[in-house]
Amino acid sequence: MEDMMKGPSETARSHNSLELANAIAVTEKQGTHGDEVDMDRMGKLQVLRRQFRFLTIFGFGVVLGSTWEYALIGIGISLFNGGPAGGIWMLVVVCCGMFCVTLSFGEMVSMMPTAGGQYHWVSELAPKSKQRLVSYVVGWLIVTAWQVGTAGTAYAVTQQIQGLIALNNPSYVIKGWHGTLMAISIIVLSIVWNTLLIKKLPLMEGVALVLHVFGFFAFIVVLWVMGPRSDVKDTFTKFEDPSGWGNRGLAILVGLLGPILTIGGSDLAVHLAEEVKDAAYTSPRAMVATSLVNYVLGFTMTVTIFCTLGSDLDSILNTPLGQPWIQILMNATGSKVATNIMTVAVCIMLLFCCINQLTAASRQLWSFARDDGLPCSGWLAHVPEGWDIPVNSVIFTFASSSLICLIIIGSPIAFNIIIALGGLSGCISDIICISCMLRKRLLGEPLLPSRFDLGKCGIVINACAILYTMLALVFLAFPEIPNPSVVEMNWSPVMFGCMVVFSSVYYFLYGRSKYNGPVEYVKKSL
Repeated sequence: MEDMMKGPSETARSHNSLELANAIAVTEKQGTHGDEVDMDRMGKLQVLRRQFRFLTIFGFGVVLGSTWEYALIGIGISLFNGGPAGGIWMLVVVCCGMFCVTLSFGEMVSMMPTAGGQYHWVSELAPKSKQRLVSYVVGWLIVTAWQVGTAGTAYAVTQQIQGLIALNNPSYVIKGWHGTLMAISIIVLSIVWNTLLIKKLPLMEGVALVLHVFGFFAFIVVLWVMGPRSDVKDTFTKFEDPSGWGNRGLAILVGLLGPILTIGGSDLAVHLAEEVKDAAYTSPRAMVATSLVNYVLGFTMTVTIFCTLGSDLDSILNTPLGQPWIQILMNATGSKVATNIMTVAVCIMLLFCCINQLTAASRQLWSFARDDGLPCSGWLAHVPEGWDIPVNSVIFTFASSSLICLIIIGSPIAFNIIIALGGLSGCISDIICISCMLRKRLLGEPLLPSRFDLGKCGIVINACAILYTMLALVFLAFPEIPNPSVVEMNWSPVMFGCMVVFSSVYYFLYGRSKYNGPVEYVKKSL
């Protein structure tokens, strides 16, 4: 078995020896016979412990999504772009589009339950002549999206903490270095959970899920009982353009960013597939259940917050607290103590979200390194004996996220542009991945067996997922305000181009001699 662990990709070249090793490893790591068959077919050795069951991976996805918490954070985007009505109806659009993406991914993770997710899927689904290059490109895109996303989540927690400080200390002035230090501290706490306390992670997911649900109902009750009322008809039907885009339709579409922030990604639990027991069956169902619960919570909170704004919008939009939702709570309760308690609850839930974000990001990074897709792949892919987790990938995720957070000192705007880069990367990878699946369906090519088969609906679902993601991609590249200055411009498309150039140069100089793509190790007889 030691021979099986040699090499940076940890992929056995001999399927006979791999099957023998997996027969032992999968049992030791608490997997099922189905998990063993899937790992054998994909040519991967089981090295991570399968500690998640349906409820715990469901809790992982719900907490990582944190939809009702992000619904609070994202209301400012909708208020400035389309108004409450725009925010509500765009959320419906995002939920429908993202559900199609989730269903598409659910089918693929059932076919290929691997931590690699999208880059592995396209390696098997893309045209044979393009498999290696397309897989490599998607791998870099997903790595970028998840690494950047970890820093973004940590900063989201930080912004709420700063709002809490401002609530209690009106003279507090937000400084860039405050945000950087707080964000790095959040990442450090996430590292502790992802290393020293990793075996307690499933338990944490259960506790966090309970707190998440109870917190949701606490907010709903407080806002509906104590909050002022907005005109219900206006809330659902009055579309506005406060930012001055010059066109309500455009303003509404720009406001799509708020609901996108609320709903998040669709691959929340995909990258833990090799840590889920009976992943081919459990993972897709957990993903669908997670999405449905998240959509309901996010929509309910969005409607609630917009219906309880009251008439004093100026105090909300121009709040010195930096977070409109905290001002809404203060207006509703009239109590600084109550507002403090509820704000702390949101900060705690977002901390749990950051812990899960780092978990998923490190697993995706580890998987791509296992297939030699990155510099220093051997080091990144190493799993120390007895740990059952990719410690080096966790450490790298901490380092990269912390470095990104340093940008906040110089320019929070530049930091937000980098976060937008992560969104662009994720959208493009999703489009490529689902397009490969749709192509196979349209050409009538055989698909792998799936325990979550979309059947005849697959073409429509895949097509809708692609159309929605293309729409999201366009407006993720938009500036936050009309007629932006050079500083205010959204430069994420330019940065995306630079990232593509860098990864391409690395590929042609070094990567193509090392990276074969996951399909190279797949057992062809199955």
